[in-house]
Amino acid sequence: MTPPDVGWDADPVVAGRSALAPLAASVTGDVCVIGLGGSGLAAVGEALRRGLSVVGLDAGRVAAGAAGRNGGFLIAGPAIALHQAAAGWGAEAALALYRQTMDEIGALADLLGPEVIRREGSLRLAGLPGELADAAAAADRELELADCLDQQRTLQEHGIAVESYAGPLGQGLFLPDDAAMNPARRALGLAAIYGPRARLFENSPVRSVETGRVVTDAGDVSAGLVVVAVDGKLEVLLPELTGRIRTTRLQMLSTEPLAPGPSGEPRLPCPVYSRWGYDYAQQDRAGRMFIGGGRDHFADEEWTLDTTPTAGVQGWIEHAAARFAGAPVRVTHRWAASAGYTPDARPLVTEVRPGVVACGGYNGTGNLVGPIAARAALALGLDGQRPGNYFGC
Repeated sequence: MTPPDVGWDADPVVAGRSALAPLAASVTGDVCVIGLGGSGLAAVGEALRRGLSVVGLDAGRVAAGAAGRNGGFLIAGPAIALHQAAAGWGAEAALALYRQTMDEIGALADLLGPEVIRREGSLRLAGLPGELADAAAAADRELELADCLDQQRTLQEHGIAVESYAGPLGQGLFLPDDAAMNPARRALGLAAIYGPRARLFENSPVRSVETGRVVTDAGDVSAGLVVVAVDGKLEVLLPELTGRIRTTRLQMLSTEPLAPGPSGEPRLPCPVYSRWGYDYAQQDRAGRMFIGGGRDHFADEEWTLDTTPTAGVQGWIEHAAARFAGAPVRVTHRWAASAGYTPDARPLVTEVRPGVVACGGYNGTGNLVGPIAARAALALGLDGQRPGNYFGC
């Protein structure tokens, strides 16, 4: 098996970036943010906007966890589709979060530009592209097609752009407001914007979190508010959350560039997800495919803190990659990351102890929901503002 290097990191901008220094002495700030992924950096940005002094810590490199190892999808809405969220949480709450994620796409595009945020829409397919393997796959595709229609009706009812899709990849929905990115470039870009006004430290693992104090091997951070913006393994850092959030492993691979279509068009015109979102893929501008999934086929094994790719899941992803590509693929990188899941698909925004708030449990969709949750965590800690009921408290 190929060594578990991350395909996104082959981007020259990511590979050539300058590292941030580790924390080397005790420091003080108004706010300490633990975790410098998409959500943690949103918390840093919001604290700076409020005129506060900020210290940010990451156990490794910025976006070395799930924030830089995910599929790079900017898909509006929570982890479950809008009609499903409306049924479980109420239409008002589900729609409020959906519209906030749409606004978040626009804000990221304005902040980072088209070289990082590609506003090309997304496709939801009913099943994998290509021929059906058996009767069970055919039945599941029919169920998913029916669910696509329910999703389409709900989106249209609320004036959200959506189109039916029937094309070379299969059948489903096209959502034109969604976008794609290299997730590592997104996080590193935000760190470059906020870094001159905040004190951000890499390779500074946190050993313990207390009211007003964060302990590392090299020094302590004293802060009036601590925001823990760690998704995967959040329950390890904050044991009080055990049972409310559970870490799972999400695996991906990347390929050599796919052959273009007859007119030079890419095989995947935008981010594509299928089989109820369990499999997902996109192509970058060089034609390389980045694809993940297969967790449902090995669910018991994937509830783990380990981030080592496994032969079983990687084999499924490679099979799915060939289906998306319409031909066998050549794999260049394989990797995995930890992400947090909650029983009801609502992310957590909660005060864990006085002066310590946490956000996480994005159920695999932290690219947009994470920043919204992080700002809500800051508002909870600073203003006592209760988060919307699309978050678990």
